[in-house]
Amino acid sequence: MITDTLAHCRRYTGLGPRFAAAFDFLERLPADQPVGRYELEGENCFALVQTYTTKPAAQGTFESHRRYIDIQFIQAGVETLLWAPIHTLQVTQPHQPDKDVAFYAMPARTTPIHLSAGEFTIFFPEDGHAPGLEYGCSSVVRKVVIKVSVT
Repeated sequence: MITDTLAHCRRYTGLGPRFAAAFDFLERLPADQPVGRYELEGENCFALVQTYTTKPAAQGTFESHRRYIDIQFIQAGVETLLWAPIHTLQVTQPHQPDKDVAFYAMPARTTPIHLSAGEFTIFFPEDGHAPGLEYGCSSVVRKVVIKVSVT
C-alpha cells in the first residue's frame, strides 16, 4: 500500500508503464469530468470516475482484487479508507473472477488512511481495503479509481 499526493505521483511511474498512463489521466482530469468509465489502455488500465456520500466505518466492507491494482484518488471531499493485509482477514465471499473482488469480515485491527482532495492511495492484490468511509462526518466525495492490470 502506498499513499501520497498527486504532486509526487511521478515517483511511482517506475512501478510499470501503465502507472504513467494512470497518473497522466489524473493530472489532466478536469473538475467537471463526467462520472463514468474511461479506458486508458483498454482492459489493462481504465479509470472509474465516481461520486458518492461516505458512510460510517461500521458499514464498511473489506475487499481485495487479484487482477488489478487500485489507484484511488480523491478529487474533491474527504474520505477514510481502512487497510489490512489480506492474510490477516477472514473471507466472507471468495474471489469472484468475473468481478475481480473478494470480500472479508471487518477485522479488529486496521490502519486508517485519511485522504483529502489531491491525495491518492495504491492498493496491491495483497492489500485488503475498505473504501468510502467517513472522515469525522459524512461527506460527498468525487473519486477516481484507476484499475491497473497486474499482468
